[in-house]
Amino acid sequence: MNRERLTPDRVRRLSLPVGVDQDFLWDTDAPRLAVRVTAGAKSFIFESKLNRQTVRMTIGDVRAWTLAATRDEARRLQTMIDQGIDPRQEKRARIAAAEAKREEAKRIATPALDAWQACLAARAPRWGERTLIDHQKLVDAGGQPKARGRRPGEGTTTQPGSLLLLLSDPLEQIDADRVRAWLQDEAARRPTHAALAFRYLRAFLNWCGDRLEYRDQVRADACGARLARDELPKKSARDDCLQREQLPAWFAAVRQIGNPVIAAYLQTALLTGARREEVAGIRWEDVDFQWKSLTIKDKVDGERTIPLTPYVASMLAGLPRRNEWVFSSPTAASGRLQEPRIMHNKALAAAGLPALSIHGLRRSFGTLAEWVECPAGVSAQIMGHKPSATAEKHCRVRPLDLLRMWHTKIEGWILEQAAVPHQAEHEPGTLRVVKSG
Repeated sequence: MNRERLTPDRVRRLSLPVGVDQDFLWDTDAPRLAVRVTAGAKSFIFESKLNRQTVRMTIGDVRAWTLAATRDEARRLQTMIDQGIDPRQEKRARIAAAEAKREEAKRIATPALDAWQACLAARAPRWGERTLIDHQKLVDAGGQPKARGRRPGEGTTTQPGSLLLLLSDPLEQIDADRVRAWLQDEAARRPTHAALAFRYLRAFLNWCGDRLEYRDQVRADACGARLARDELPKKSARDDCLQREQLPAWFAAVRQIGNPVIAAYLQTALLTGARREEVAGIRWEDVDFQWKSLTIKDKVDGERTIPLTPYVASMLAGLPRRNEWVFSSPTAASGRLQEPRIMHNKALAAAGLPALSIHGLRRSFGTLAEWVECPAGVSAQIMGHKPSATAEKHCRVRPLDLLRMWHTKIEGWILEQAAVPHQAEHEPGTLRVVKSG
């Protein structure tokens, strides 16, 4: 074993003897320190014994370490050996800790959009298609040509989603001040849309707060209730509803819509009282023309079965069977109808009727059902409302035939008031109605 006091000059002049792969020159000041020479490289190493096992570690390149620093490091490593600590494990732990710190810094600096996409992936199985699409639109990059008509002053391409800019920042930077500034801008331009985006943002941050990987980055007060009260316009309950005297004009305009799928969709929504997505999600396998029943994917209870009334049955039977969906669309990626509001709004304008939402058709069914003195519990069961009284919850189990009797009366009366030709299961004009004052 070659041992000399290491000096910068000796280290510099040290060369690899011919015929060997490596050579060592050991220091006399720090006996566990040596310079190792290999083909094209020189490095300081430390070698000692721990539990009768050789421990060898590379300290570093001779060009990066001074002799004084190298000797100090060798003595530190020997001190660890004397304490029974393997310095190789300590080094691995130190490297792992540094790597974990870098990963943590990288994770914290990652845009909140990544967490948003993780949230969508985790919760999408519990959502309806419409809810998932709404979440995706909030972070859409925009810039795509608009597929439908646009309002005066609007551009020809879609705008970026309202949450895109906010979620482009790291999650820990989304605090109450940032949300307030964003909400003020959104509420000034699109108050209704801002309210929806705020609710989705609050649900997203709550989801992050329940996840270990995001919990320490979320600001718990970012979407406080007071912030919503201060910045969002006050909500007013919608009361849009078709009146009895408006039925002839509405049916005449809707039946003239050039797209028979949309025309049938709107009439089915009114005559069943089902929710917008419940109607759009009806498959052909859900329609039983033989036993006159219609199975609807209920947003509350999973599914419910309601009567397939005569007029609705005749409409559905006449629709094209392009795919699995009753209300199909050859241009939609999903294969089914996505946006009936545009044609509905045009029909309303042509008929001179006031604005009426798709949900307003559901509200209209519940209201018009009262004209035939239909029990509230019956119409609620058809519409998929939760029971509101103890008796309804525990003591009312209505068979489909009983629902059909009342549902057919409701449909027949609505069509009579609208002057729509139909073949009902009862004599025209024999329905018992409540006369207006």
